[in-house]
Amino acid sequence: MRAVLHRTAAFLALVLALAMHAPAQAHKPSDSYLTITLADATITGRWDIALRDLDFAIGLDADGDGAITWGEVRARHAEIAAYALARLALRVNGADGQKCTIEVGAQAIDDHTDGAYSVLPLTIRCPTLPKRLAIDYRLFADLDPQHRGLLNLQAGGVARSAVLGPQAPVQSFDLKEASRLTQFFDYLRDGVWHIWVGFDHILFLLSLLLPAVLVWSVRQWRAAETFRAAFWSVVRVVTAFTAAHSITLTLATLGYVSLPSRWVESAIAASVVLAALNNVWPVFHGRRWMVAFGFGLIHGFGFASVLVDLGLPRDALALALVGFNLGVECGQLAIVAVFLPLAFSLRSTWFYRRLVMVGGSLAIAVLAAVWLCERLFMFKVLPF
Repeated sequence: MRAVLHRTAAFLALVLALAMHAPAQAHKPSDSYLTITLADATITGRWDIALRDLDFAIGLDADGDGAITWGEVRARHAEIAAYALARLALRVNGADGQKCTIEVGAQAIDDHTDGAYSVLPLTIRCPTLPKRLAIDYRLFADLDPQHRGLLNLQAGGVARSAVLGPQAPVQSFDLKEASRLTQFFDYLRDGVWHIWVGFDHILFLLSLLLPAVLVWSVRQWRAAETFRAAFWSVVRVVTAFTAAHSITLTLATLGYVSLPSRWVESAIAASVVLAALNNVWPVFHGRRWMVAFGFGLIHGFGFASVLVDLGLPRDALALALVGFNLGVECGQLAIVAVFLPLAFSLRSTWFYRRLVMVGGSLAIAVLAAVWLCERLFMFKVLPF
């Protein structure tokens, strides 16, 4: 046990040392928050964009001291507005409809869970009152392919949400009154999308699934004898992970618990490192469900950050919470449904036990260790 811990510590220290020599000007990726409200014939909006992202894109830190002051931001208001508006377009009644004009008012600064954001109040004028609204969102698409715009669209007393970004830059929304069922499926879709683009969550889940078709015996991994044994191993792991992240997702979304985003994201990266290394030097080989539950509590805070910062009205929170959480589960089950039969068919081969299990786990650990360093020390090496 002590030798395993020493090897793990040495591994993390090596990756940390390498990461500390990475380019210092890079940054931690983040989300922006776009709120659009339609009330009668008036359309207003608010767009929160992380100062660190804007600094990376157009340079806000004029004196280069590493701290962005209000004076430095205020001096660049015109450039911030121009940069943002060049990457956002709204059209009435579909993507081919007439374009709306967008004006930015007096800017301000607000704090989110992961730092300070520039707040751009928006005045939106469309040629006609839209029945459908198409949003073309391309902010930071050329700098960070994983950047997301989290949309909160309120019309007719109904709140809708969506994830905007390079993967789906143009999306269209029906503004007529939506049923609760329609809203539920919107949040469910967002939950599925969140797990599928959340590489750290996916790699953590895969790290837990890789040994599911194997059994630790006589200090080595051997093939599980039956699919039934592998299946129930997966059920225990996935159930524990689901129960844990559902607890913290609920507590954080309802405002009972709040943790700094930087430390949550760092802890998520650390959980991926430890889960992957446990496949190479097993410590919890018979109790992976306990690992899944413990780290699942942390991952729940990561899931919750999407709903918390959207600023949804209180009457939409319960629906959003249930739909989003079920979407996350559907996304996980889709991954399991693809992985488990394939892994079981290969479990007896050298390819799976050495290359996939050991080699894949080490690759995941290295990647997650770089993420950990990026999130702790606020720089960026990887493009995702």
